[in-house]
Amino acid sequence: MLKKMGEAVARVARKVNETVESGSDTLELRLEGNFLHRLPNEVSTLQHLKAIDLSRNQFRDFPEQLTTLPALETINLEENNIVDVPVEKLAAMSALRRVNLRFNPLNAEVRAIAPPLIKFDMLVSPEGARPPPP
Repeated sequence: MLKKMGEAVARVARKVNETVESGSDTLELRLEGNFLHRLPNEVSTLQHLKAIDLSRNQFRDFPEQLTTLPALETINLEENNIVDVPVEKLAAMSALRRVNLRFNPLNAEVRAIAPPLIKFDMLVSPEGARPPPP
């Protein structure tokens, strides 16, 4: 089942890339609530992607492919299981404006080092906060 889900995400990523290359205004990828735990490598090809919504999935690791996307402005990873975040790589992303990490069990180091390094809005919940029931 996980293999089929990964293949479906790869198809979505290819479709978005084709849309961007054709000059369409669709510059957002919405994959929220799909039980994803990783992104396919094809996401790295979405060089014009401006926003990605990966909220309410099952990511344990921050999808580092996102740090290679030069046009990315908004990353939504709310309600996942992410503990560590590549803050230095995110800080180097010139277009990045907002990263939503609310309701993730972020480690204390991320909470401490992120504020002085970043120039974008990083939304986090208070330590130990739980999301509201669905």
